[in-house]
Amino acid sequence: MDGLSPIPAGRALEVYGGATVVEGSMTQGAGQGPAVRTATLRDFRVPPYAQVPVQSGEQGQPEQPRQPGPSAAVVPDSPSGHPGNAIPADELPDGYTPTERDLPVINRGDTVQVHVDPVDIPASDALGPLYAVGDVHGYLAELVAALTEQGLIDGEGRWAAGNARLWFLGDFTDRGPDGIGVIDLVMRLSAEAAASGGYCKALMGNHELLLIGAKRFGDTPVNSGAGTATFQAAWLLNGGQRSDMERLQDVHLQWMSRLDAIVEEDDHLLMHSDTTAYLDYGSTIDDVNDTVHQILTRNDADECWDLFRKLTKRFAFRDEGGPEAVRELLSRYGGQRVVHGHSPIPYLLGEVGTEDDADGEEDSGPVVEGPHVYAEGLAIAMDGGVTMAGKLLVEQLPLTG
Repeated sequence: MDGLSPIPAGRALEVYGGATVVEGSMTQGAGQGPAVRTATLRDFRVPPYAQVPVQSGEQGQPEQPRQPGPSAAVVPDSPSGHPGNAIPADELPDGYTPTERDLPVINRGDTVQVHVDPVDIPASDALGPLYAVGDVHGYLAELVAALTEQGLIDGEGRWAAGNARLWFLGDFTDRGPDGIGVIDLVMRLSAEAAASGGYCKALMGNHELLLIGAKRFGDTPVNSGAGTATFQAAWLLNGGQRSDMERLQDVHLQWMSRLDAIVEEDDHLLMHSDTTAYLDYGSTIDDVNDTVHQILTRNDADECWDLFRKLTKRFAFRDEGGPEAVRELLSRYGGQRVVHGHSPIPYLLGEVGTEDDADGEEDSGPVVEGPHVYAEGLAIAMDGGVTMAGKLLVEQLPLTG
């Protein structure tokens, strides 16, 4: 499987057990080696370790990736030709797609990046301004720089924003060099912000679910709907970093497991994924969060996988039916705008990975100036594409476009 061709706008994708959705696949790439951001989508390749069966020691602890070479080739007739898989080599389980183009890219000539500026609106209840942070994916240095630029932390990395409010939208680990360092920073800032009269909180991203699953279940088979998959295989294929797994402690797992999936702040409905799958988990925000916590507490591999795969869906707000999808969420859970991460803005805008780049010449990479306001102004995308030489976004809400 060489990759996915660009998919026309509005075309439904057959994913997740045959269900038809107008949302894309899970991630834009994988990487277990040195974390290097790339400028173009064609640089997201399937690494050699993802092309051979994964051998594990302790549960959830992947062995050292194999090096490129003749022995790294997939054996077509082997039932384990895919890491952790018990399916033929030409069939991939629903829920992850190890291809070099596993995010559909659309040339969005009708989509324009919207410049947005913070609006000074007094916060209620003696709380300060509200900020949101997009996907970090282990890029700790970039996160520290962005928080410092906004005046949220000082030169020593300590909370400096008084009673301000800061929400992380999920995906702290994988692909980048220091996911555990990112979690440690967010946990510390949460305590420091509370002591200053503000707060620093975080939402559950699909990569938190992936890391929890890789640690808890390792190579335990799960029913993906199209064969047998494993959390460990999916984690490796989607940028799982060996150094993160080695440093992962119970306190990190407990913290991630208790994160909420969706919240409302100042008429902003905050969530990680640009999907309507949250509607499957409850009719109120409290219902959704309680259901997610109960699933993680029950510790059932298949149930956790089902939650993970649903929260990897994307692009629900992008095309013709996007505004109505946003309105459905807002009518159910409240708020005036959805603010999400998950889908990198360069993909939403079609600025990377087009077939026109096939001549092999490097381009300048995606240009992200700030959040992307779209779906008739009802949705704000906050994933600036830090993993692809984009930008790690830390922005004050609300925004006007």
